[in-house]
Amino acid sequence: MKEQRGLILDVTPVENPIDKKLLEQMGHPVLVCQGPEWGHACPIIAGDCDMVSSAHGIIFQLDLDRPQHRVILKRYQERTADDIPLVAVVEPGQEEKYAELLAGVQVWTSKPTISELDGFAAQTEAADELRVESAEASC
Repeated sequence: MKEQRGLILDVTPVENPIDKKLLEQMGHPVLVCQGPEWGHACPIIAGDCDMVSSAHGIIFQLDLDRPQHRVILKRYQERTADDIPLVAVVEPGQEEKYAELLAGVQVWTSKPTISELDGFAAQTEAADELRVESAEASC
């Protein structure tokens, strides 16, 4: 998959998508993954996922009360660079229940607002700029 600058991966159930159009208007292409199909393992569990590998920022909204979804989030943490912004949108109370899993992850306990999405887009842009500066400095 061709890398796009500022690419945001939205891992979300069908019934609760983020405002993809808003992020795209901010200049961020958005890939949407609605989690593993029923009866199938998520590619990230089996090995790797092109979507995750291409992402410059990840918004994770799958239900942490499902064991498979917790494993997916853990794999994201293991397979993404520390400078890739990762936010988990969880149900109220899950931030405490799964505090150990969520350590080091930005947590939202409600559907993201426009200002939160704007802030996340800014974090993604800043991380991209730092990567570009680091790459240029090492040349």
